[in-house]
Amino acid sequence: MNGMTADFLRSAYGGESMAHMRYLVWGEHAAKNKFPNIGRLYQAIAHAEFVHAKNHFTVLKDATGGFTVPAGGEFGLKDVAENLVWAIEGERGEVEQMYPVYFNTAEFQGEKDAMRSFHYALEAEKIHVNMFSQAREYALKSQDMPIGNDKIYICPVCGFTHIGEHPDPCPVCKVKSDMFMPF
Repeated sequence: MNGMTADFLRSAYGGESMAHMRYLVWGEHAAKNKFPNIGRLYQAIAHAEFVHAKNHFTVLKDATGGFTVPAGGEFGLKDVAENLVWAIEGERGEVEQMYPVYFNTAEFQGEKDAMRSFHYALEAEKIHVNMFSQAREYALKSQDMPIGNDKIYICPVCGFTHIGEHPDPCPVCKVKSDMFMPF
């Protein structure tokens, strides 16, 4: 594997791993502060970030050894609406800057597995920006998201995220929706 693509996969793995943990912390905080549906949204999206990290890690199967992994991330624990700002900013950075550059580099270097992994993450992150933005609008009004009993579904292959009745197959990777993980 080309060294630059491998570096980008490691960086993306680090960023997705940190997002996974941040979202678990922020989700627990939201649930404890009377926003259980926002907490559930964080929990579900944390799983999507795990899927992305796992995909990046798996593509690196032959690039073994110890590496320093640079990855940006938002840190802190504030009120629910402020934490959502940080989540939105992180996801938006991945959508507008990180993944397009990583994908284009992998494409230029002919790294098809890396291209697929970056594409899957990019498509899911676009959805996450919108979901977190909607959640923030409710949090600013001191209201929880009105998800009710609807489940939040995560595709185990690409991290596609959907609230309520989900499409079949996954619109990103085409896996059958009976494999989706419900939250």
